[in-house]
Amino acid sequence: MVGYNSKNLDDIQSLYKCNCCSLILREPVQLIDCAHRMCQSCASEQSGNTITCAECGKQTMREKLLLDRGFKNDMQTLSIVCSLCSWTGILNIYQNHLDQNHPNPVCDSCSQKFNSVNDLDRHIQHDCEKITLNCPLKQIGCEEMVLRLRLAEHYISDQHQRILANVVRQMSLILSNNLNNHSLIGSYQRIDMDPNEFEKISNATNILLDNIKTLVDELERLTLERDQIHNKLQSFIQETTILKKSIEEENSSIDGINHNQQITEQNLLSMEQKLNNMSLSSYDGTFTWKITNVQEKITAAKSRTQTSIYSPPFYSSPTGYKMCLRLYLNGDGNAQNTHISLFFVLMRGEYDAILSFPFCFKVIFCLYDQTNQQNHIIDSFQPDVRSNSFQRPRSDMNIASGLPKFAPLTIFQQENNPYVRNDIIFITVTIDFNNTPKTILPYMFNLSPAFTTQIKQTMIRQEIEKRQQVSNSPTMNFEGNQSITMEGVSESHQ
Repeated sequence: MVGYNSKNLDDIQSLYKCNCCSLILREPVQLIDCAHRMCQSCASEQSGNTITCAECGKQTMREKLLLDRGFKNDMQTLSIVCSLCSWTGILNIYQNHLDQNHPNPVCDSCSQKFNSVNDLDRHIQHDCEKITLNCPLKQIGCEEMVLRLRLAEHYISDQHQRILANVVRQMSLILSNNLNNHSLIGSYQRIDMDPNEFEKISNATNILLDNIKTLVDELERLTLERDQIHNKLQSFIQETTILKKSIEEENSSIDGINHNQQITEQNLLSMEQKLNNMSLSSYDGTFTWKITNVQEKITAAKSRTQTSIYSPPFYSSPTGYKMCLRLYLNGDGNAQNTHISLFFVLMRGEYDAILSFPFCFKVIFCLYDQTNQQNHIIDSFQPDVRSNSFQRPRSDMNIASGLPKFAPLTIFQQENNPYVRNDIIFITVTIDFNNTPKTILPYMFNLSPAFTTQIKQTMIRQEIEKRQQVSNSPTMNFEGNQSITMEGVSESHQ
């Protein structure tokens, strides 16, 4: 706790100010040995059995402090202007005003909040590092205004040191003049000196002693801080070295983990792709490709964002040829913007070394009519064995070859288009190992996809035999009840 602060503090007589905190006395006590007064709280903060007067430096035993109630009563009518607002009144009611109107004041310099004005005043007097103070040597010429945080730096500045040197020279000059103007009478005769000169010397000496003590204290504090900082720095350097080594080891470990993770992710992706392909693949030379989001893919093909798409691979047998389809939904080459282009692609497989090349089996395509009409678009081509497209693959896949004009694009523009339903189309490819007659193809693709390949082959063989019997009968003429909508064409695509 400290004294009372007010805006009119400079107008209050020094008689009513504490010589320790320089504020208006709060619960004044008198030092019996020198008769000066200070706040009771300021006296309580001094340790030991003696109290040192901040004004004259004289020490008084603690038990000789006198609570000066009479002087306190005389102060109650002092005119006060609140330090935090424009309120005016007398000291007797000042504390009530502060408690009622300023319960949580804030320091203007550092913005710290306090629970009472007294805590704020104590903070301003002793602790706030951002408050601006007058130099202690202001009375003798140092007019510098300094942040409390920078006081130690100011004390060792050239300006402050020059003023200290001037004070010392003035004291030396005063002493020298007085010694020269008086003669010694006997070895015990005292030198007579003007009391005013003694007072000047005393004041200057006190100021010098205060500043020296401040400098010594500050030097000790700085030395202690320097040692602490040095120790912390050494500890920090050691910890940093250990941490740096640990980070390097950790980074190396993380790099290894990341590399392994990348390899693992690649392996997983590869395995996932293989599993997906296996789940979609067939191993009997017949593959039905379900193509979703058809309109989106047509738009991408027209904008040339993605002109073609590939089917998952399929196989002629578990140890047979590996193949896939390539589809241009907006046509390719001369067929662009007029037809769907559908091509067959021979891929490099695991069993190529024991297979026969060139690939020479007829390839049959079917675009399904998804209605009960079953007007499927069926076409086929016979591979050109001289083409590189059907030789043993030397890279992942050969050049695609097939039917550039598989189906006209107008089929997608029909109302109630039977080939695209729910934005999905189905295309089946069959490798014809048995040289199936063209007339039987509609029957073949009308068979339910739910039947196994073996059942289909049996039904197709029976149908062929049945038609042959009808054809050979002398009393009946065979009329085909189905027709292929397009003639097969064999074209190579590059």
